[in-house]
Amino acid sequence: MTEQYSFGEFRRWCGEQRSILNKQKDELAFLRTFVDAFRAQIHPDILVIPGKHNNGPPIAAHKALLATRSEIFKNMLESDECIKAEANKSITIPEMGREEVECLLEFLYDGKLSPEKLEKHVYALSLAADKYDIAYLGKVCEKYMVTSLSIGNALDVLEIADTCHNAELKESTMKFLVHNIGDVVLSDRSCGFYGSNPFSQSNIEVEIMLIYFSFGRI
Repeated sequence: MTEQYSFGEFRRWCGEQRSILNKQKDELAFLRTFVDAFRAQIHPDILVIPGKHNNGPPIAAHKALLATRSEIFKNMLESDECIKAEANKSITIPEMGREEVECLLEFLYDGKLSPEKLEKHVYALSLAADKYDIAYLGKVCEKYMVTSLSIGNALDVLEIADTCHNAELKESTMKFLVHNIGDVVLSDRSCGFYGSNPFSQSNIEVEIMLIYFSFGRI
């Protein structure tokens, strides 16, 4: 007996298949053969230096890869300062530690990261995606944060969304806060967040009220 599907279920299935296809297209467009060169350290021509807390030794990479993945990196590599320092052949990522730089480079070469690495470094990677204009990395981080929203991390995600001017991520997070505002306000993270951001509480409350009255109980 043939199983019957409603029109809504069919549309949802089509949407899921379209999302899978689009993701595969994004990955294929992003990936190149550089990943093998990175892993085997074949003819690297630049050192990427972690700048945060002088955390660990530099990581060898390829200028061409950095320049093709990020227009910001390309401009940095073509700057007078970098050209004059050609003998050093290095570039510094001041806001990232070594593990974070490793993850950033792994993504730039391979187009993906393990869930464990995303969970640990998603905030730093989101900020890097915004600063260095790496759109695909930003999308991956956004999707991970939306699907892993919780009482414990919602305020952190909101802060990242605000810092990166990510309107879609901010809207998703604010809706989550509307649904769970009582639990979030009473959480340990809430006390630390408001303590370090003295103007955040009133701003968040105003935005939550605006969303509440715009969408009802969503």
